[in-house]
Amino acid sequence: MANELRQERIIIPTILLPLPKLSGLVSVEQAIANRRSVREFSEQPLTIEQLSQLLWSVQGITDGKGFRAAPSAGATFPLEVFAVAGPFSVNNLPAGLFQYLPHEHGLRPLKSVDLRLKLIGVALGQQAIKQAPVSLVIAADYERTRSRYRNRAERYVHMEAGHAAQNLYLQAMALGLGTTAIGAFDESGVKELLVLPGNFDPVYILPVGQPV
Repeated sequence: MANELRQERIIIPTILLPLPKLSGLVSVEQAIANRRSVREFSEQPLTIEQLSQLLWSVQGITDGKGFRAAPSAGATFPLEVFAVAGPFSVNNLPAGLFQYLPHEHGLRPLKSVDLRLKLIGVALGQQAIKQAPVSLVIAADYERTRSRYRNRAERYVHMEAGHAAQNLYLQAMALGLGTTAIGAFDESGVKELLVLPGNFDPVYILPVGQPV
């Protein structure tokens, strides 16, 4: 298994994403009113601009002090976001596993293979992951928040993950896309598949794409 993981890993420079837009054609009120969970997706790929906007909405930097799109208890920022993309799923992006880097607004490639079928296997067979061109996985390092808030850390981290997921829902709707929040999965299986560091645990899987 270790040899397989080493072979799948690739080392290439960070992929810088297009700058996010700070205005759009859909109001916040419209996005809230029309937000729905979407579980069936077309084969239409995302553009790199759409993926950029989606990732920014979840954990993007929003000011010079480093604050992010989703509120964080004590600005401890326990969340990390990973993108699982299929071949030809995002224009100008190869298939693989990527980590979102908020400060660079870029992607760090981690694996160069399509992991969607394996991700379905550790997510209790949920087919939305296969249909969607991209699934975003939100993982959390509880220790970042626990060092400050102790026994309330888990509560605060889960609140923060909810804020981030709702941002994705609203941003997806504003782009004419859809997503659904998946919480039923084998945590250890997801962790092993994505080679998450020992202190990180997956919290959400959010497939995203063009609704059917």
